[in-house]
Amino acid sequence: MDGMDDRRVVEAARPRPGSLEDLYARHLPEATRLAFLLTRDAATAEDLAQEAFIRVAGRLRHLRTPDAFSAYLRRTVVNLCISHHRREKVARAYAERERARSVGREPASGLPDVETNDELRTVLAELPDRQRAAIVLRFYADLTDEQIAEALRCSIGAARALVFRAMETLRGRIGGGEL
Repeated sequence: MDGMDDRRVVEAARPRPGSLEDLYARHLPEATRLAFLLTRDAATAEDLAQEAFIRVAGRLRHLRTPDAFSAYLRRTVVNLCISHHRREKVARAYAERERARSVGREPASGLPDVETNDELRTVLAELPDRQRAAIVLRFYADLTDEQIAEALRCSIGAARALVFRAMETLRGRIGGGEL
């Protein structure tokens, strides 16, 4: 290959000015840095910057001035970061409420804590749907037989039978009948 061929290869590899690829190459690093400064998390920053680019690029022909792509992208990154923080705040508040709620309540009937016992979760997942629902309603939601029957739309006797059969299965599969 001579020098002329090398130049053609390099030129062919460069994005055309004004193309989507060119906009991506020129603007994404700045958008990612901005998102990182706002979120303090590299992976989240990359995701948000790419999402912002996709949104703005999708509206490219509708921009009043195409030269303002950078400003639109920056505003979109900021809006996405604000939305991200809002969602995170809601999720943290929910997790905190759930943690406080579960700490204040002792497990019924001496059952192990469902949230931390992987073996119990595995066996629960293997139960038939209605039996699993009956067990969760009884021991996690702490419902009465009447409330379980209402939730499962069955008779009180059927609700009791579902709980009984599920407990028999659990006893047989976990720790040789410790439940």
